[in-house]
Amino acid sequence: MLCSHAQAGPDNNLNIYGVFNELYAPDFPAHQDRLVLAGIIEWDKQEQGRIVFSIDLLDPGDRSIFTIEGHTDVNPTENSDSPPKSQFVLPMEKVLFPAAGRYKIRLTIEGKKLTGPSIYLIKRPQD
Repeated sequence: MLCSHAQAGPDNNLNIYGVFNELYAPDFPAHQDRLVLAGIIEWDKQEQGRIVFSIDLLDPGDRSIFTIEGHTDVNPTENSDSPPKSQFVLPMEKVLFPAAGRYKIRLTIEGKKLTGPSIYLIKRPQD
């Protein structure tokens, strides 16, 4: 999810606040001081160790306008009923949106590309 704030909570919870579905701007390009990409990735039980990833925010033409590169350490779970998981709380500072339209998150893990959440940028003139 794209939101205004997220944090890992007690008991392995992920607390997410102010989820964005759309943002409004009087003109473009538009600036957003801060967004947070937050979520959980569930791994196959055999996956473990350091996993490198990249996350791109794609504009309506599928061009990357913001990239986050990082890694997560996947540890085997003690509970055989629950697969390993990684919680993500990734701030995105000073994002520039060049045009109105749908912006998508693309997550690349070990060469596999996955589409994540979207956000819509809508032109709304100031009153």
